[in-house]
Amino acid sequence: PIRQRLMVTWLVWLAFRLLALPILISVFNPSRPDIIGGIAWQALWLLPALVLTPSILRGRSPYALLIDSMFTLVYLGASGVVLFTRVYGSSWAEIMVYLFDFVLLLTINVWLFVLLKRLPSMNNVVKQPRSR
Repeated sequence: PIRQRLMVTWLVWLAFRLLALPILISVFNPSRPDIIGGIAWQALWLLPALVLTPSILRGRSPYALLIDSMFTLVYLGASGVVLFTRVYGSSWAEIMVYLFDFVLLLTINVWLFVLLKRLPSMNNVVKQPRSR
């Protein structure tokens, strides 16, 4: 179930970030930024995430998921910075769009953490009890 939740959340975030975010920002921002330009910018920004997508959808390799987790933490940090900077000069609707992006990324990071904890150890070390 965790792997399925991660897969669904990941695909929702990719679709939201690539299509919905530029469209919604164009609708809610008074300067009406270009939708096609926004989609192109998001596609460029999402290239690393698109490369990580197969390993996240499989969700079996601890090494790959560890790398995925590091990248998604970077995305989470960037999303948080964008949200923080938009709070001071944007409409509430625009802030909610960025907040939804942040919450999706936070959820992805939580699912990755839970999945990494459930996968077998990466180095297969079996700890022996200490003898006295």
